[in-house]
Amino acid sequence: MKYSWFILSFIIYNISWGQMSHPKASPFSRIEQEVGLSKISIEYSRPSARGRTLFGNQENGEPGLVPYGRIWRVGANESTKISFDSDIVIDGQELKKGTYALYAFPEENKWQIVFHNNSTHWGDGRTNYNPEEDALRILVLPTKTHDFQESFLISFDNLDHNSVSMIWNWGNTQISTPIQFDTKSIMQRQIDEELSKTPTPQTFYEAARYYQEQGIYLIKALSYVDLAIEKGGDTYYYHRVRSLILADLNRYAEAIKEAKLSLKLAKKEDKDEFVRLNEDNIRKWKTLLSQNK
Repeated sequence: MKYSWFILSFIIYNISWGQMSHPKASPFSRIEQEVGLSKISIEYSRPSARGRTLFGNQENGEPGLVPYGRIWRVGANESTKISFDSDIVIDGQELKKGTYALYAFPEENKWQIVFHNNSTHWGDGRTNYNPEEDALRILVLPTKTHDFQESFLISFDNLDHNSVSMIWNWGNTQISTPIQFDTKSIMQRQIDEELSKTPTPQTFYEAARYYQEQGIYLIKALSYVDLAIEKGGDTYYYHRVRSLILADLNRYAEAIKEAKLSLKLAKKEDKDEFVRLNEDNIRKWKTLLSQNK
């Protein structure tokens, strides 16, 4: 029995030792970005340069960390995963919502970016990678940066309601991929659904504000904000949006009147930011009004 206990203790010790965690040379990272009413998330590992040649060949002709013409996992360790919670468009091509493995085929003057349906491969899959399982493949042009990025970085920039640029930086190489979302259709479905129920003043206001921000359906937007005021009373933000819509319709005299009312209501509630915004618009619209006379 003592001998058996010794063997069991030895096994438990070695199992425990084998499970020791070590710091990773390429740490895991997860990023999320909202775009309009949609979201992108990316899971990847971040290798560092550490003085090594990153792309192409070294000076002695040996391949760098990421040789040209060969598949790259866009990071390190497991394959990089990218997820979209709504359908998107990249380079004029549609891609359905879902999770994809993200791969690249770098070359000196052009890269192919791949959104791959099979996300089960470790790393880049190598011989198991099957291009027939690609969901989408696009061509992008790399650019050179002045600042050196030590650890591989994926980020997002150039955000608006309908699009974002996915940016890769490593060393002095940058890849930028614009991604488009059909936020207008998503928002319109929400507006139609809410208006089909028992809309509140806030419902009409939100619809009017969205239309104004997008510069669409301005006459409808004006009718919606009028309903918000009729049913919900005077608020500085209702009248501010009404002033913006009127200005977009080039009805500057009415816009100034609405902005003055919004300013007055904002002062009562100590909303200094909206006081300043209304004052700025009043000055701007007075100038435009005088120019149009």
